[in-house]
Amino acid sequence: MAIQRMDHVSVVVDDLEAAIAFFVELGMEREGEARIEGPWVDRINGLDGVRVDITMMRTPDGHGRLELTKFHNPTAVSAEPKNALGNTLGLRSIMFAVDDIDDTVAGLRAHGAELVGQMAQYQDSYRLCYVRGPAGIIVALAEELN
Repeated sequence: MAIQRMDHVSVVVDDLEAAIAFFVELGMEREGEARIEGPWVDRINGLDGVRVDITMMRTPDGHGRLELTKFHNPTAVSAEPKNALGNTLGLRSIMFAVDDIDDTVAGLRAHGAELVGQMAQYQDSYRLCYVRGPAGIIVALAEELN
């Protein structure tokens, strides 16, 4: 048995509209929105009284999807440390290929993004950086050099 595909990555956020604006600025498109609640979602989350709003975002090529989730009940909890670094166990970053890394970072800064470290070049292949995105996640950006 093998997986069919990776369907999406989910990010729990406190400010859903700000997170949507961040990823729209990055170039993603809204795919759909829903309020999710009921016994079935309680069971799969191992929580009681789950009530969330989700917005599905997709990359322009249609292959990558991101679920942005805002918990209304129970209240979302913060991971520690709040702005975990790249060597913290667990899911730490989501990487996107971009056309112009400088322009992308400038646009994301208007939505609160800050560089985690510095912009760097890997050989003659890529320019790369990490920015801190919604809910403290690390958004990795890579511009392929021609």
